[in-house]
Amino acid sequence: MGELFGTDGVRGVANEYPMTSEMTLNIGRATAHLFKREGHAPRIIIGKDTRIYGYMIENALVSGICSMGVNAILVGPMPTPGIAFLTSNMRADAGIVISASHNPFQDNGIKIFSNDGYKLPDERELEIENLIFSNNMHKLHPSPDELGKASRIDDARGRYIVFLKNTFPREYTLEGTKVVLDCSHGATYRVAPETFFELGADVTSIFAEPNGHNINDKCGSQHPETLAREVVKQKAAVGFAFDGDGDRLIAVDEKGGVLTGDQIMAICAKVMKEKGALTNNLVVCTVMSNIGLSVALKELGIDQVVANVGDRYVLEEMRSRGASIGGEDSGHVIYLQHHTTGDGIITALQVMAAMMKEQKPLSELAKVMTVFPQKLINIDVKSKPEISTVPEIVMAIKAVEKELGDEGRVLVRYSGTQSMCRVMAEGPTNEKVEKYCKQIADVVKKKLG
Repeated sequence: MGELFGTDGVRGVANEYPMTSEMTLNIGRATAHLFKREGHAPRIIIGKDTRIYGYMIENALVSGICSMGVNAILVGPMPTPGIAFLTSNMRADAGIVISASHNPFQDNGIKIFSNDGYKLPDERELEIENLIFSNNMHKLHPSPDELGKASRIDDARGRYIVFLKNTFPREYTLEGTKVVLDCSHGATYRVAPETFFELGADVTSIFAEPNGHNINDKCGSQHPETLAREVVKQKAAVGFAFDGDGDRLIAVDEKGGVLTGDQIMAICAKVMKEKGALTNNLVVCTVMSNIGLSVALKELGIDQVVANVGDRYVLEEMRSRGASIGGEDSGHVIYLQHHTTGDGIITALQVMAAMMKEQKPLSELAKVMTVFPQKLINIDVKSKPEISTVPEIVMAIKAVEKELGDEGRVLVRYSGTQSMCRVMAEGPTNEKVEKYCKQIADVVKKKLG
């Protein structure tokens, strides 16, 4: 990755480098220049989540884009996958999302989509960086009569809802099905309830009142506890928790049991295989996926490919191998026959379709996979040297791996978006994974914290 772009766009604390008005203005200018073509009136769509800083960043982007003779189209709060859809659907030249996804409120970020609805490849991001840091964009400015303009489109949400509803099988109806949605005070706060309502569901929404400051605050896919209680209280069939920008999903069954992305993939892959929709009999997961998923897929006779962490790496493997489903344990699941990127609402609708097809409650469907005990410890780090170059950490990992043998595994990796090292252990019992995970985390903290 370059200096600006991480594994998922540009990220940082709002109003601090790189998420400043000045840098955002330059990202807008460089992106506009990159997508400008002769004899064509270029358009870039801009959407955002519900963070209050979105206004500042949106205006800076618009200024940069228009200054390069490109038109900006604003759609307001919209899930990240919604912008991917609209960019392709409206034949825009690019799409930009202002969001830091599931990160805390003070963070913000920028993700860019190509005109085909896929996230920008690394080499295009690098071109944007090079343009910005070459400091010669002032030489690329068009004349005053060639400047771009900004406009808003009012029917963006309706277009996206129609697209979402079309991913739900027509032979099923949600008529009378009780569903609880946790919108994380984020970008799904209107789209998700309206989609389920239009499909006939009896919808209860929680955490759907964004005020600019409460996004992801003790709610959403990172904190499904309140949703679990609400599902049981309402005697609902299912609950769904989205993250701040709507590309992740965590499900809750009718008994209040929380299902991870791995469990959702196991359930949906089984149904897809039965329907003949599982292309190449393949599921793509990541190194962070639970061992239980591998065991379940093996029992179902489904092949598995393991990618690096990050939805862009999952997508790369899916496209190169012709897989129709792939994702991460965090709830970021991609259905390539429906969309170009992970979409929490599409994932929720596929879970509902699986329940309808199997005519079983979600707690029954969840039995397809046994989740192995897992412990994850995040450690703030001052630097990120290659793990293999820190002998003490390597020794700590080897010692634990020897103890676990074939009964579990260890994974130590850096976050792609934060100054953080993640230590994960999986094994036969909670006691063992807690002990082993802490053992390694203590060494990481001592050496890098």
